[in-house]
Amino acid sequence: MSARITRATTVSRIAGVLALLLVAILFAAPWWGSTANLRLLGEFMVYVALASLWNLLAGYAGLVSVGQQAYVGLGVYIMMSVGLFLGIHPLFAVPVAGLAGIILAVPVGKLVFRLQGAYFAIGTWVVAEVFRLVAAQVTVLGGGSGISLPINVMKILGATKFWREATIFWLALALGIGALTIVYMLLRSRIGLALTAIRDSEVASSSLGINIDRIKYAVYITVAGMTAMVGS
Repeated sequence: MSARITRATTVSRIAGVLALLLVAILFAAPWWGSTANLRLLGEFMVYVALASLWNLLAGYAGLVSVGQQAYVGLGVYIMMSVGLFLGIHPLFAVPVAGLAGIILAVPVGKLVFRLQGAYFAIGTWVVAEVFRLVAAQVTVLGGGSGISLPINVMKILGATKFWREATIFWLALALGIGALTIVYMLLRSRIGLALTAIRDSEVASSSLGINIDRIKYAVYITVAGMTAMVGS
């Protein structure tokens, strides 16, 4: 006699079907929603992505970073740079921004991880302020006044305004769903179990052989890369 363990339940299957239905409805938003509603939904999906990443970073890893805007800004500047100077399709800037966020987070993480608690939060804020001040001096990208993508670059996203707005919305939708999915799958993995243990008790987690610092560092770098992608 054997026992079979399944993770899926009737409720979870129904929830999965409803989630797919919701995604289909949102995907069709360019045809049933106005331009204003489309932009609002796009912004909402961006905030959903950022909120899920923040929950992973602060809620599970216990890293209260108040400087994540640095990686959002990095993603924006990467997208502007590759679009303006390299002529690369803006959509391809998304993975490039993610890679840049990871590369930047490696030394920044080494620096701020020397701090604990409130000092860690303050340290991340200081780093973000340094990035802001440096970016304000980059005149080729608009400095403190900012810059917009020229129309010839925007037309790469679509020949008409409708398709440009739709493409931008679909990208935001993909990033929002992607962030939620990655965080969900991560929390259901062995790393997720370790993060749950760390969230409940770092002392007990350490006694069980969990390398707390390494896992937190990996989460910080991962979230930084994904935040930069969302920012782009």
